[in-house]
Amino acid sequence: MSMTCSVSGMTIPRDRFPAPPHDLEPKGEGLQKAVLAGGCFWCVEAVFLTLNGVQRVTSGYAGGDAQTANYDAVCTGQTGHAEAVEVEYDPAVISYGELLRVFFSVAHDPTQLNRQGNDRGPQYRSAVFYETPEQRRVAEDYIRQIDQAGIFADPVVTSLEPLRDFYAAEEYHQNFAGKHPRQPYIMAVAEPKLKKVREVYPDRLKTV
Repeated sequence: MSMTCSVSGMTIPRDRFPAPPHDLEPKGEGLQKAVLAGGCFWCVEAVFLTLNGVQRVTSGYAGGDAQTANYDAVCTGQTGHAEAVEVEYDPAVISYGELLRVFFSVAHDPTQLNRQGNDRGPQYRSAVFYETPEQRRVAEDYIRQIDQAGIFADPVVTSLEPLRDFYAAEEYHQNFAGKHPRQPYIMAVAEPKLKKVREVYPDRLKTV
């Protein structure tokens, strides 16, 4: 059976979803971080926790100020924050580019502007928060490659935003899907993403 990527009901053969044109630190020593936003952080976090080489994923907020980095404020959509995840990974095992591949192909729909499914507002926007010019270059080139390949019917709307700060969310949000697998939202939104990542990237999954 061929492995496929599915976004918003669309099925995309894996061999049609391009590998990144170049990777950031495909080899190296020491852990690196990537901050990504793609809708509800519970679901994006759950996907990245499955990947080999990912040491830790923290749900949190990026794009706004410390004073408004709390769930109640962010839910208003008025803070500038997006629900985001900080992915701490070993670049000797998985590259930044490969994290982006999973992000764009499985973790969310990068063609939806300021929403993911029924979750609407700028706090649910698709964004790559880059820490270095190199991270920006990799993400920018990859978005261009995806659009030029015509993978999606609509263009990628993922914003590239400089990372000012990342603020960890409240403790009850951390590993929410793992702690509450039968919660209705998790079953409806996170579980299909987890199914996709297991089917599409079996070679990237943790073995234990």
